[in-house]
Amino acid sequence: MPVSRRKFLQTSGLLTAAGLLSKNELFASSAKLKNYGIQLWSVKNALAKDPKDVLKQIALFGYTQIESFEGGKGIFWGMTAAEFKKYMDDLGMKIISSHCNIDKDFEKKAADAASIGMKYLICPYKGPRKSIDDFKKIAEDFNAKGDICKKNGIRFAYHNHDYSFVTVDGQIPQDVMLANTNPDTVDFEMDIYWVVTAGADPVAYAEKYKNRFRLCHVKDRIKNTTEKDASCTLGTGSIDYPPMLKKLKANGMEYFIVEQERYDNTTELDSAKADANYMSALSI
Repeated sequence: MPVSRRKFLQTSGLLTAAGLLSKNELFASSAKLKNYGIQLWSVKNALAKDPKDVLKQIALFGYTQIESFEGGKGIFWGMTAAEFKKYMDDLGMKIISSHCNIDKDFEKKAADAASIGMKYLICPYKGPRKSIDDFKKIAEDFNAKGDICKKNGIRFAYHNHDYSFVTVDGQIPQDVMLANTNPDTVDFEMDIYWVVTAGADPVAYAEKYKNRFRLCHVKDRIKNTTEKDASCTLGTGSIDYPPMLKKLKANGMEYFIVEQERYDNTTELDSAKADANYMSALSI
């Protein structure tokens, strides 16, 4: 039986729509990374001289989020929490988190962070320990800090280095801290560079501990080096970030924060700009 032109067009249209739908479904999980941050340690020397000017430059580079650290001028770089938030608002950025000394005035820091809508306070470093029991005690302290943060309406997290992936007493400290902290109050910030440097697999960790790693440091590693401190501009190193970040996102990663600590033949701000260009081109 001959098919009418109208019927043919209707059928073709449905097939075309179905084809488009399948393509949309295929690429639904991939989208341009619109919001990405920078750990201010990446521009620490310039920041110490003129915080406001450096923050303004960072905004112009395309960063919409920042993670601060507790430098000589405090988390808010000589400003009050409210003043800092207003300046961020004026620049079109948000302060998501900050590394800080968790052993001093932590309740005040949590209250200040909560007052301006920050999401996290983060322990940046604990250092190697002699026994696995020492890491269990650290986990207990993290739980206490997590309770303080929860009381204030924010969350607590721990930022790893390579030492927490080195076996102690037959166990991996990172696993012990994950197992002994309360997932309702304690999250983890994955420094991908240090996970890779330790010889561990960032994706495997994110899959094994789904939704425990909520923030990450996106930091590249110089190719073919055995040095530990060998960070470099994103896209020039050995870490294949595009497929990795997509998998991390699928396992609960929410905040993607650039960090660079070494600048060969360039400057902090030039590196920050190049890193922003790399992040803006990502689809995850």
